[in-house]
Amino acid sequence: MAACVAFPERTPAPVVFRPGEKVKYHPPGEDEIIGNADELFRQAQAAQLHGDRTRAIKIYKKLVKKYPHSNHAAEATFLAANLTEETGDFLKAAAIYRGLMEAYPQSPHFAEAIEAQFRIGELYLNGKKKKILGVAFGSTLDYAVEIFAAIVRSAPYGRYTARAQFDIGRAREKQEAPDLAIDAYQAVVEKYPNDPLAVDAQYQIGYIWFEASRSGSFDPNAADKARIAFQDFLYRYPKSEKATQARENIALLEHRQTKGSLEIAKFYDKAKNYRAAVLYYNEVIRQQPGSSESEIAKKRIDQLRAKVGDAALQPAAVTAAKNEKNGSKKTAAKAPGFAPPASEQRAPAPPEMRGTGRDLAPLPVDSDSLPPPAAADGSALPDAPPAAEPSATPEATATP
Repeated sequence: MAACVAFPERTPAPVVFRPGEKVKYHPPGEDEIIGNADELFRQAQAAQLHGDRTRAIKIYKKLVKKYPHSNHAAEATFLAANLTEETGDFLKAAAIYRGLMEAYPQSPHFAEAIEAQFRIGELYLNGKKKKILGVAFGSTLDYAVEIFAAIVRSAPYGRYTARAQFDIGRAREKQEAPDLAIDAYQAVVEKYPNDPLAVDAQYQIGYIWFEASRSGSFDPNAADKARIAFQDFLYRYPKSEKATQARENIALLEHRQTKGSLEIAKFYDKAKNYRAAVLYYNEVIRQQPGSSESEIAKKRIDQLRAKVGDAALQPAAVTAAKNEKNGSKKTAAKAPGFAPPASEQRAPAPPEMRGTGRDLAPLPVDSDSLPPPAAADGSALPDAPPAAEPSATPEATATP
């Protein structure tokens, strides 16, 4: 007691006695955090001026919590966020900036809060780690996405909004979530078509599908979506510096698609399902008329015609129509004295072309959309053997 009286500045915490009130204990540093909004603001500024950031932040937060509608609330929120950022606690700072953006959108510091949020978001997008007890750990890409999404919500047409939306796509790519990345990039293209980043966003959509088509065995569905995306890119931005690369990517996709059709044709050819094989050989010729694969397809079609005849290679729909027509003729043939014309008297089909309705099963309905076949035992078609690709490497220039 004597020491507290003799050295009041060293008293760890005051015990306050007031007539008619219970005894109140104030923890160290809180003995002066009392008063109205003006008084609290003055105390916080004094602490900030003396370099006591921790105390200043605490008083600013208390002011906002106790007097959220005062004239000082927005300013106190911004200063608390700014000081928190200076301490290096970026996630807490981002949360306080977000509070300013959402609670006080008319504040003169609104644009500064958006810029600070974006700055912090890119820190975490580019590899900044969250620290727990001073130790960096874990991925913080989700934090980056949350920060960028807050910017898009609070300032849908602001200076940093298109970039924030684009960075959501970048974060999703790093997380290996291609569907979410495509959604984010598509939003840039649709909502901000005149922003320079819309060019990169449209290219990245094609590139994500391009990479999907190359992973593992060739994926014709992903390849088709990549081709469409790159064609959209060339239509929208024909003068872009990435236009050349987009054309090269399309050429690579078409080459792989032709190779895939040729492998399917060979598969059916080996299984002696010549009708399906010819259908895919023709698809090879249609896809790349002047390619080496096209020449192989033409040669093999000629060989099959010589082997089994044109009639055996007719599409399923044509064969079915002829069968229906022949059925009506057979009914007439039962009449006494009927004889078919000499032109319709044909030799029986070779043994390998005789069969049941199963021969028609593998044939696609629409030759413009050819599905990959299945083997006779129900297993998947084996992957095509690796072949040399053209020398273009889209990876080198794909990322913005």
